[in-house]
Amino acid sequence: MNHTDLRKAVAAATGLSGADADRAVTATLATIADALAARDKVTLPGFGTFETRERAARTGRNPQTGAALEIAASTSPAFKPATALKRQVAGG
Repeated sequence: MNHTDLRKAVAAATGLSGADADRAVTATLATIADALAARDKVTLPGFGTFETRERAARTGRNPQTGAALEIAASTSPAFKPATALKRQVAGG
């Protein structure tokens, strides 16, 4: 499913116009992204939690040359699904 498919599904489920559904989907995703950028957690009960995780600096290897290289510390977005979502996906 891509953004257009999601917009159409939201429009069909809510009775919104395609343009209104697009604005709703876009605003929702932007709000989640802004919260993550501010290092906040976004918890959607029954669906899951979006959060950021810190990765420590580490030494890696260039696969072509085998040379060691330093990989900088970073922050990345993560998603932890709720139990209800896991069950739904598993078919239970």
